[in-house]
Formats: sequence, structure tokens, C-alpha cells
Amino acid sequence: MKLQTVYLCALALVLLTPMTQAQEPPGAPAGQERPGRPDVQPQIRPYDRVITKDVKSDAGVFTVHQLKEKYFYEIPKAELGKEFLLVTQIARTTLGAGYGGQAVGNRVVKWERVGDRIMLRSVSYQVVADRSQPISRAVDAANNSTIIMAFNIEALGPNDSVVIDVSRLFTSEVTELSARTRIRARGFDASRSYIERAVSFPTNIEVEATHTFTSPPETAPAAGPQGPQGPRGIQQGMQPGTNASIVMHYSMVKLPEHPMMPRIADERVGYFSVNQMDFGKDEHRAPQRTYITRWRLEKKDPSAALSEPVKPIVYYVDPATPRKWVAAVKRGIEKWQEAFEEAGFRKAIIARDAPTSEDDPDWSPEDARYSVIRWLPSTIENASGPHIHDPRTGEILESDIQMYHNVMNLARDWYFVQVGSLDPRAAKLPLPDELMGQLIEYVVAHEVGHTLGFQHNMKASSTYPLAKVRDREWVKKMGHTPTLMDYSRFNYVAQPEDKIDVADLIPKIGPYDRWATKWGYQPIAGAKTSEDEKKTLDEWAREQDKTPWLRFSTADARGSDPGDLTEAVGDADAVEATRLGLKNLERVAGMLLTATSKPGEPYDDLEELYGRILSQWALEMNHVTAIVGGLNSQQKHSGQEGVRFSLVPKEKQMDAVRFLNDSAFAAPAWVLKPEILRRIEPTGALDRIRASQSRILGSLLSSTRVARMIEQEAIDGAAAYKAVDFFADVRRGIWRELEAGLKIDPYRRNLQRAYLELLAEKLNGRTPATDDSRAIMRGELRGLSATIGQVLPRVTDRATRLHLEDTRDQIAKTLDPKFAPVAPTVTPAQPFGRGLDDDETGCWPDYAIRREQ
Repeated sequence: MKLQTVYLCALALVLLTPMTQAQEPPGAPAGQERPGRPDVQPQIRPYDRVITKDVKSDAGVFTVHQLKEKYFYEIPKAELGKEFLLVTQIARTTLGAGYGGQAVGNRVVKWERVGDRIMLRSVSYQVVADRSQPISRAVDAANNSTIIMAFNIEALGPNDSVVIDVSRLFTSEVTELSARTRIRARGFDASRSYIERAVSFPTNIEVEATHTFTSPPETAPAAGPQGPQGPRGIQQGMQPGTNASIVMHYSMVKLPEHPMMPRIADERVGYFSVNQMDFGKDEHRAPQRTYITRWRLEKKDPSAALSEPVKPIVYYVDPATPRKWVAAVKRGIEKWQEAFEEAGFRKAIIARDAPTSEDDPDWSPEDARYSVIRWLPSTIENASGPHIHDPRTGEILESDIQMYHNVMNLARDWYFVQVGSLDPRAAKLPLPDELMGQLIEYVVAHEVGHTLGFQHNMKASSTYPLAKVRDREWVKKMGHTPTLMDYSRFNYVAQPEDKIDVADLIPKIGPYDRWATKWGYQPIAGAKTSEDEKKTLDEWAREQDKTPWLRFSTADARGSDPGDLTEAVGDADAVEATRLGLKNLERVAGMLLTATSKPGEPYDDLEELYGRILSQWALEMNHVTAIVGGLNSQQKHSGQEGVRFSLVPKEKQMDAVRFLNDSAFAAPAWVLKPEILRRIEPTGALDRIRASQSRILGSLLSSTRVARMIEQEAIDGAAAYKAVDFFADVRRGIWRELEAGLKIDPYRRNLQRAYLELLAEKLNGRTPATDDSRAIMRGELRGLSATIGQVLPRVTDRATRLHLEDTRDQIAKTLDPKFAPVAPTVTPAQPFGRGLDDDETGCWPDYAIRREQ
């Protein structure tokens, strides 16, 4: 079973890397064999010799007995062979070694008796077959359950229950349960590890143990090739020469006796899913059965159109949450109630305060029976919404959302940069609590959406016409994007004259959210099996044909569909959306100094937000680059009219290139303000602009984009924007001064060098081009060199002339890397020689988190 984790900005599934070899503990408890060495024969003793009068017992699904530092499980005979979900988390930690509330892993396990021993086995559901089918025997043979640990039976209790000593399961390092890779440790010290408590409940057992990990100074701290990474690739873990004592929490929860009927997944609706290879189906090849992940919701009144659920989805608010944000967190949780009403459930999701220690001394946020919004003291600017589900059916059992404290700073920056000019509350930093509370509510609601089973839907925002995004009444009713699950943060397309209500600048539950919740959660009358539901689910999915804003991203189109973008607002006409966005950015740049000024304080906010503005500028420009070589897509199944992919019209692609030549490749004068630059840095403005433009250019000329254009010409003929014309249009735009005979300023010289360096890398780099683009790029460079040769005699500006001569030498070097220029003979008519340039390419890591597959 896998833990699925999705991030707010960017958001990526967190995959658990294989653990390094666990150390053998220095000693084993008396009466037990050493791990992997059954040199001590099992010896069953009388019950009262093991469970003495000194034992403290706690009855539950198993009875847990404590005798000093030893812990015993008394397992009822009826529970042997039953499946449990074992969830491992970090409860508390040493500073620098992960975070409290951080997931370590989860797996399905079962306790199985073999002779006089008990085996703890890990169970996989990746391949399955109906038990009545002969092939199930082959599936079992290929999918034998791994033994995590073996235990001697210490005693037999009433009704043939078995008593085992489980102490070493929690005091030694067990590969499948270890936090070693999560905190990037190198060693484990069993002598400094012990069990703190173990509590048994009717369906689960909760154990906490202190584990001490080491990272010697003479060894590297990384566990694995690069070590584990947290959100946004930030390294988290121990440093060399340190120790860390962390409190591990283990929740073992009994899986439902009666599994939920699964709902078959559909690519047209964005749910996370669980996959099984089903060899028991009567088909010529084993089909992959994919079920959506969702909570089990059953109506109290099945005949009612709207009914409360038998068991609602409950989220507790972490007691560590700052008090002034608790109400906002609760609003974010219960925001989804309106979506569930579409599926026929009233009050399907509820927010509750965590009980105090006086109310419930055994309550723990790590307890796998409880879903909790965790507030973590971390400088990471992010939040994540993982969930834990039953691998048999996709039933979501529990979720702990992680809110990293500094996500507030990221939300502040996004809001200020994108819509600060539209909301008077953002005119002066810090943002008022009322506004920050609304931003926290939005972040929480987005993460809750993931824990309800929903993937990101980056296509959603492009399904609203641009005019509607500026329509005050439309936005109030429909939002500026159809879903909370898009990365369409704030409505930067809206203009001051549109008079959009400030509350409607922030995403809300939209029509896609309500429709997708209905698709995944509404009970289908008369359906007894998953197959029975397929006809109705297909009919619901086809509603996307007539209602575009119900559509979901097409998986095969990611990277090629200009409507499937992060951080975009409005339809796929990104040229007009970006024009409008740039107007707001210019307004924000004008208010930047006033908004960030704090008497007696350094200019940290000014510098940070200035960088954010440039990043937003580049981000919106890259929405335009996506149009070029783009394909519009709609996920369709057999029986739906039309194709899944269609070319973006050639004229629209050419207009995008013209816009980039005029806007992206011209230095944004509105942001080059001396009154700001001279407050944040002595130098760097040129490099900032070059870096941003290089990233835009790198995106525009990406090899995958050019390869698509070459193929589109082959398939679609005259309807396609030819790669050879595209390269010529870009070159003419970047070198337009050559046609006019104008002076080339420092910003443009930087851009032109970036262009040369990018083509040199593509021709002579580590992975040189081998398709038609090689000939096109070489032809462009030859033509450019010839044009410069014609223009040079007319150039009077010395810096421009030196730049152009250097350009010709750089082109010669690129076309023939072995070329070594000979120092020219200097004459009065030809006073300057040719120089060489260096080589660089860039890929731009904008401040927004990219989508995780």
C-alpha cells in the first residue's frame, strides 16, 4: 500500500526510498532468538509465568501487557491472519531531524502462526486474482508475503490466544519501519532506544518509542544517492557529527472486515487511485484494475435525496495551531460541505477541536483513527495533504495534513504580487489578520481536497472565457477558476475597473469540485458491484462534452496543452491574459516601496518581493511560450465525438511569438527602478533580467517543443506552424536592431548572448540535436552571421560593434567547435577584431511549486 502525498504549490507524491540495512541490536530479550538467527528454540511457558501479577494490562483488539521495560501482545486466535494497516510517523524529533507529524510509511500486515512462532508479514495487493480461479495459485506463488519479524510464542492464553514479546519490534531498527532515510541518519543506537507507551483500543494499537539515530562526523549524512527531500526539494535531515532522539509513533489499525465496494477510476475525472493487476479476469491479458481513493460515506436515510452520513469525515485541528488561525483552519475543512451536498450528503465533513488531555488522556494526533490538520514549526513554505487508504478498495482511512508555518509567507507573497493592486488591504505589509485568515482557509481547503481523493486539475482555469474572469457577477457565483484543485492562485487578470469583490479574488469551491464530488461519492441506486456502476459513471463523465469547466487534465497532454498550466488564470489565450497580468504587475511594482517600508527595519521584504515580481513576470511569459507547438486536448473515451488532441491554430502561435518578441525580450522598464535597485543591491539588475529572459527563451526553444512542431508539420501539413519559420521569427525578433541599424543596449546584448549560448548548447552540448532542428539552427546561425557582416560597416556605436564582431566569432566557434580565430589585421576602416563568447543554458525554477506526478 502506498502513501500518496500532494503539495500545494507544485505539489509531488512523496515516495519512500528503500531503507539501508538495519543494524542488529546488541542484545535480544531473554527467551527470544536473535533477529534472523533461530538458535534459541521456542519454549512455551505457563501463562501466569509470563503474564504475572506485576504486569499492567490494557485490553483492546489485542491485549497489551507491560512488565517493566518489556511489552507483550496477547493476540486472540480470531485475529490471527486478519489484515491490519501499520502506519509509522515521527511524533517528536530533535531539531534538524525531520518534523513532528512527518510520515515515515504504511503497510498492510498480518500476524500468522507457524508452529510455536508468530510471523509478522507484509502483505501486497499489487497483483490479485479471484480465489476461485486456478490462476490465484500462481499469483500467490509470485506474491509471497515478506516476513518483517518472527516472534517465539511465550505463552498460550485463554481461548487459545498467543502471547509474544514485541519489545524488539519497537526498540531495534526494523528496515520496513525505520525513519533512517527520512531523517538522513547513518546509524541506530539500540542502547538509547526504548518504548514509551503502548495503548490498545477496540480496532487499533498505538505505540510510541524513542529511537536514537547517529550521523558520525567522518561519514556523509546522505542516506541513498541524494538523501530524502521535503517539499520543494529542500533537504531535511541530520548533519554529520550529530545524534537525534526521535519519538516514533506506530498505529496498527484493523482493516475493515467488510471491504468497501470500490469505484472504478476514469481518466476524465481527477481522483487519486490504487492499481491492481487482476489475473482473475477472463481476458487475453491481465487488465490493470484502477479504483479511486475515497472515504466510505453511507447515508443514514438511503431514500433521502440529502442525508447526513452514518459516519462523517472528521478532521481535528492540531492543538499546536496558533489560536488566531483555528477558525480559518476549520472554515477550510468545512468549505467542502457544499460539494458533498451535490453528492447527496449533508454535513459530510466536520472540523473539531482536538480534545484536551483532561478530556481524553489517550488521544494523540498520530493515532491512525484520527485525521488531523498538523501545524508544523518549519520554515518550509508549503503544505501537503497525504492520505492513507485500503489497498484492496481505495477506501481512505485517515489523513494528516501538514501545514508548515511559513506557508503564510508564501501565501502573502503570491497575494501581494498577483492581486495586491486590486485589494486595498494589501497596500501595506504585513497583511491584516482578516486577509491572512482567508489565505490560510484557502490553503487548508486545497489540501483537504487532496485528502478527499482529488488530484490537481491544472486544466480547469483555462476552461473559463477570459471575459468571464473579469465579470463581477460570474466570479462571485463561479469563481475565477472552476476548482480549488488548480494552481490558479489569485485572479491577476481582473482589472481595477472590473470592481471584483476582494473576497472573490481567492479561489473557492467551484463547479468542477461539486461535479467531481458527485461523480466519486454519490451512491448509485441498484449497483451491487463496481461493474454495475460503470454505465452511470460514463454518462456523468460525458457531461464534460457540453460543459467545458467540468473537464480534467489529459494525462498524455501534459507539457503540450497550453491550457494545462500551473499558476494560469483564464482561457488558453495566454497572450491577452498576460497583457492584463502585466498591467497589475506594473501597478504592484509602483506600490512596492511604500508597502514594504518599515522604519528601523532592513529592506528584506523589499528584496524578496522584488524578486517575486520578476518571477511572476517570467511565469506569465512562459504561459505564452506554451502556445507555440501546442495541442488543445480533451480526455475522451470511445463513443465520444472528435479527437483528443487538436493543433493550436497557426495564427495564434505566430501571435504568441510576436508578443514574446515585443514584451518578454524587451527589458521591463517598469521594474528597473533605481529607487528600488539602489536599496537592495549594488549590482545585479542586468543579471536578474538576463536570467529571467534566458529562462523564457529556453522554454520557447525547448527541444520537446521543436520536436512537436516538426512532427506537426509532417502530420498536419499547411495547418502547422513550421519549425523553420518559427526559428526565423524568433531570430528576427531577438536581433531586430540589425534591420533598423540601431544601437544595442546592455539588456539586449545579454539576451542575444543568451540566444547564442542556447543554440551552441543544443548543437554541441552533452545531448546535441540529431533531428531537423540541427539543420535549422545551423542555418539560422549562418544567416545571422551573414546579416551582421552586412550591417557592421554602418555601425557607429563602439559597444554595439564589439558585440557584433564577438557574435560572429561565437557563431564560427559553434558551427565548428575546433575553429580557432586568427587575430585580424587591424586597419583604420576595420578597427575592431572578433572575439569569442562562452556558453550557458538555463532552466528556470520559478518560485511556484511545480506539479508532482
